[in-house]
Amino acid sequence: MIMVRGDVDGKEYAEPFSKGILARSLTTADLGSNKAYRLAFHIEAQLIENNVSSIDIEDLVDIVVKELNKEDPQIANKYIIWRKIRNVKDPLIILIGGASGVGTSSIAFEVANRLAIKNMISTDMIREVMRKIVSKELSPVLHESSFTAYKVMRVLPPGPQDKILAGFINHVDTVSVGIDAVIERALKEGISIVIEGAHIVPGFIKQELVEKENVVLFTLCLNDDDIHKGRFYARSRERWAKRPLEMYLKNFESIRRTHNYIIQQAEKYDSAIIENVDVIKTVDMMISYITEKYGGMKNAK
Repeated sequence: MIMVRGDVDGKEYAEPFSKGILARSLTTADLGSNKAYRLAFHIEAQLIENNVSSIDIEDLVDIVVKELNKEDPQIANKYIIWRKIRNVKDPLIILIGGASGVGTSSIAFEVANRLAIKNMISTDMIREVMRKIVSKELSPVLHESSFTAYKVMRVLPPGPQDKILAGFINHVDTVSVGIDAVIERALKEGISIVIEGAHIVPGFIKQELVEKENVVLFTLCLNDDDIHKGRFYARSRERWAKRPLEMYLKNFESIRRTHNYIIQQAEKYDSAIIENVDVIKTVDMMISYITEKYGGMKNAK
């Protein structure tokens, strides 16, 4: 049996080498599962051939990086980035915002998978919990979609002001209370989490939370109207999809208004904006940004 040695908070530990654990870590670097398991078997065979019975985790990482470089230097770099992020002690809170249809849920899943973050929640889920607590009579906008909230506002802005955005702002401001609570709880419990949805809008989440080194906020966008509309068609073809296509197409212009407002807010608060046309490129950009901000913290190894 090969033992892998390491330390956590200055305390040494040793655990059996596991091909399965190694292979899963390799998939986070964007190496396909089949290649990941083949490489894990290859590394184990190398260790056995060299009569290695015990190895430091950092020495094992060096071997993995060397083998990955033979496969693809970019994948090797992704693995190094993943290791760097994992070794930071503080929890990582990733916020991914954007108008309905720009792909926040899909990107959140990919980012969580790449960084091995087990906890993920949508702002729609947070809103749904709040709906059970706050009645429709008390907060009617909470019981509407973000882009139709204006229809139930008791007082609309006078004159030519944008009523759609007035409803959206009211809606987001209400749901942000729940988002703040989730972030605060995650920080208190030391839980890494990805939070995504249309209610993640710069300027609405508590500034003292967003300014923390281990809280990273992204805003996704789609500058082309046709590509944005096409996402709703694509989503409706999924067997699990429960959201009616007609509702989104009917309110598409309203959704685009909220989209443009979110981008304006992101620009105003100097938040990271990424056009989500290509999933792989979007995820790679986000991981690189996280590494630069989060991996460079003082307690990173």
